[in-house]
Amino acid sequence: MAANEKPTSLQDTFLNNLRKTKAPVTLFLVNGVKLQGIITWFDSFSVLLRRDNHSQLVYKHAISTVMPVNPIKLYEGDDVILEEISEEES
Repeated sequence: MAANEKPTSLQDTFLNNLRKTKAPVTLFLVNGVKLQGIITWFDSFSVLLRRDNHSQLVYKHAISTVMPVNPIKLYEGDDVILEEISEEES
């Protein structure tokens, strides 16, 4: 990694993957509310969630969990790990 490069956090990698692939997600808030949609933008403090042509700005401190509707692949080799887990469960 070059000296001027900033390491990418897991959170940024995860959210950016969801944004780029337009993967449907469910956001669970700390107060129990469940929001569903597609992440169209995010920064250090908030996430923009879009559903049915409406956007909601959700502050990250209010989010408990971000759950993609379908499994996602963040890194090369993720599918190998999933196959190993499936074999262990069999």
